[in-house]
Amino acid sequence: MNNLLSSSIKCIRQKLNAGNVRPSEICKASVDLTSIIKPLNAYITVTKNLAKEQSQDADTRQKENCILSDLDGVPIAIKDNYCTKAVPTTCASFMLQNFVPEYNATVYQSLRNAGAVLVGKTNLDQFAMGSGTIDSYYGPTINLWGSEILSKYYVYEDGTEIKQQVHTNNDKWHIAGGSSGGSAVAVATHSCYAAIGSDTGGSTRNPASYCGLIGLKPTYGLVSRNGLIPLVNSMDVPGILTRYVEDAVLVLNNIAGHDDADSTTIKKDYEPFSIPDKIDISNLRVGIPKEYKVDGISVEIQKCWDEIASLMEKAGAKVIPVSLPHTDYSIVCYSVLNCCNVASNMARYDGTRYGYRADENDSVTELYTKSRSAGFNDVVKSRIFTGNFFLLEENYEQYYVKAMKLRRLIAQDFDNAWDNNIDLLLTPTTLTDAPIYDEFILLDNQTQCLIQDYCTQSANMAGIPAVSVPIKLSKKGLPLSLQLMAPPLHEKRLLTVAKWIEDCVQFPRIQLK
Repeated sequence: MNNLLSSSIKCIRQKLNAGNVRPSEICKASVDLTSIIKPLNAYITVTKNLAKEQSQDADTRQKENCILSDLDGVPIAIKDNYCTKAVPTTCASFMLQNFVPEYNATVYQSLRNAGAVLVGKTNLDQFAMGSGTIDSYYGPTINLWGSEILSKYYVYEDGTEIKQQVHTNNDKWHIAGGSSGGSAVAVATHSCYAAIGSDTGGSTRNPASYCGLIGLKPTYGLVSRNGLIPLVNSMDVPGILTRYVEDAVLVLNNIAGHDDADSTTIKKDYEPFSIPDKIDISNLRVGIPKEYKVDGISVEIQKCWDEIASLMEKAGAKVIPVSLPHTDYSIVCYSVLNCCNVASNMARYDGTRYGYRADENDSVTELYTKSRSAGFNDVVKSRIFTGNFFLLEENYEQYYVKAMKLRRLIAQDFDNAWDNNIDLLLTPTTLTDAPIYDEFILLDNQTQCLIQDYCTQSANMAGIPAVSVPIKLSKKGLPLSLQLMAPPLHEKRLLTVAKWIEDCVQFPRIQLK
């Protein structure tokens, strides 16, 4: 069973179709594994009873040969900022610790319609505000890579032991990335085959990079945001985390498409696709943005970038230097827009309509003050204060309006690249491998986000699809990854080339002992 948990969804589907294993058996193994990996704190809620019920329903469909989709009976996880009916949705906060939705987010409902089995709700930075998954009310998530759990319970696919430096000091573990770090660790540990994250400035791709996974941010509007508790409405995108590129395709095919409950979804019908067996990149035009070669990029990441560009060139692709001139301003622009949206979106949590209500009867103002002071952590409160400052009448034009104008210029940079017949952009995902926690916290949350999201957030500003692909392990034994970006609605091209890279690099895969 351990080997099955380490397999791809495609492999599991073959086993299920042949009747070699029951969905309930796979589900039990997945749920049991969540106990073993509990010290990593990937899950806020493990939905043991619900998963058992859902997997037994899948057993019945298997017996009756009424399979719903390739995901039928497959264990998945959902980031805990998506509404799940009758299951707590906390956003990793004290404010929503007792919130139990009465409806399902469209993404989750689509996965349920496909027969997927929910193992649990995963950890995140509070209200998705962070890039490390260290600012959760329920404690930080620890990266599998560099942990004692990796060397104790996992081996490489060829059976060799995993030798790595293990930090035993309480603050010397590697971060998982964020804000979808819980979803990333859930997939990396093989406790599920795929997980849904959310991506506002890189929050799916960043942890995918640090955890050695495929992290897909689809085109804005391709996947419904209905039921995703918002951070920045015009940039939030449901993201997909898997261990294999083809698994990400299977998940995307089941969650993409127009949703009447979300007016921002694209009205054009979504056409499911598959990746061809033989991939030819000889006519591909790959852009290398010079602005992504910044101070702070590690020698190992730069070498990875150069090696993959060279590999693509040898396969016949044209590798072309390009310029995205407003990249240096992008992160500041994103910071302003993020805080403005946070100030607006968090206003609903006042202790009367939503969230934690303080024991206060003197006045409504005191009720609001005490409820919000206790319900939000310092990161959330800081962004609310900052956003409200930017949105003051005397500051509105200087900050918010200018940021919106700059956002348009950033999007135009990408449009210009596509207009010059660039098919894809190849960049780093993160500038280094996964940082150590006690070094990461030397900088405040906002500053870390400015650094960690440098390569990823502009794709959200432009609404384009992007994917992080693991390449190899660093000298420390940690994953190193690169990012591909494509024009809007070109997910098939994006993931086809990602699969080509995946096949070429043969990233070291692990399996349970």
